[in-house]
Amino acid sequence: MKVLRYDDIDVEEVIKRSEQDVNDIIPIVDGIINTVREKNDDALRDYTKQFDGVKIDDLKVSESEIKEAYNNIDSDLIESLKLALKNIEKFHEKEIPEEWEMEITDGVKAGQIVRPINSVGCYIPGGRAAYPSTILMTVVPAKIAGVEKIICCSPPQKDGKIGDAILVAADLAGADEIYKVGGAQAIAAMAYGTETIPNVEKIVGPGNIFVTAAKKLVFGDVDIEFPAGPSEVLILADESANTEFITCEVLAQAEHDPNASCFVVTDNKEIAYNTLEKVNKKAPNAKRNDIIEESLEKNGFIILTNNFDEAIEITNKYAPEHLVIMTEDDEKTLNEIKNAGSIFLGQYSPVACGDYGSGTNHVLPTGGGAKMYSGLSTESFIKKPTVQTITREGLEKLYSTCVPIAEYEGFYAHADSIKKRLNK
Repeated sequence: MKVLRYDDIDVEEVIKRSEQDVNDIIPIVDGIINTVREKNDDALRDYTKQFDGVKIDDLKVSESEIKEAYNNIDSDLIESLKLALKNIEKFHEKEIPEEWEMEITDGVKAGQIVRPINSVGCYIPGGRAAYPSTILMTVVPAKIAGVEKIICCSPPQKDGKIGDAILVAADLAGADEIYKVGGAQAIAAMAYGTETIPNVEKIVGPGNIFVTAAKKLVFGDVDIEFPAGPSEVLILADESANTEFITCEVLAQAEHDPNASCFVVTDNKEIAYNTLEKVNKKAPNAKRNDIIEESLEKNGFIILTNNFDEAIEITNKYAPEHLVIMTEDDEKTLNEIKNAGSIFLGQYSPVACGDYGSGTNHVLPTGGGAKMYSGLSTESFIKKPTVQTITREGLEKLYSTCVPIAEYEGFYAHADSIKKRLNK
């Protein structure tokens, strides 16, 4: 990790992400997708053997495997998953929008109704570790939205099984089916269907660059939430911040992945160099120090600004996936924030709580996507069709609005559909 002074850097260059160019692997992923569409389950088994080193006969997880998983994991972990589930449900239930209707003018009423999409596929990564929390974050809001069919795909371990905690989490959250397949081939299977895996209307969940590329390629045939890349955090701090807590946030983020990005932005020199000293001291002794040190070497920066306005400017330009605010007046600082995936306000709000159990969702836009997207939510799984009711009186009032515009645009049948109803 290194300290960079605001006046000495090109801000746009420094805040560029560590993501590989997805376009480089598009031809490879496109080939995988086409093969799955052509050979179905056989392609999934071949790719699982090729990429995961595992021979799979039954792609679908059985009920007995799920029951066995409960016996294989610690009861305390099961209880923790249940508590997290409860908090995630509570938060996401609040996100359900209300249906509404209003009178536009006499005889014309319009509004929106709320309907769930029919089917969802949740992708759960399994490369470096198992992520039962991601099961909760993807399945729970879909379930609350009322999605009828929720399936999950996750790469198998070397023993040919999916991690026990993932299976338990999927069962607790209410997933309908779980499949032992990962990577771009899993995205293809959920998008187009195979003999075993049904196609769905939307695919959500984080993954590696191959999963991201696959989601981009199938988008249009199915919906996706947003493209996502390596995890990232920006810690916005003033002189009141606790550098011990800042250091903890940096190390926690860096242990995700060698490509994770960790930024500290502050206008206080003491905070900057104190944090640097603590990070450099603690990183080599961390349990995942190899990942942490590579991440910090590539994408760990402390940016020292001349004033706090510059710190706010950098934060909004970066649009971090996770934003931690540690300032004298956190609420005042929050008012200046335009772009962030999930915001953690105050000294005692670690990102880890959002990752696991405070209730908010940890499937978030990265790579600057927070400028355009929100994180995964219950609303990600619903549609809001508009509804209108027009009386004859209302149609009379709309005549002079709609008919001239329709005829000007050359849509005479449109105009006639109004005229005929009014005998004009």
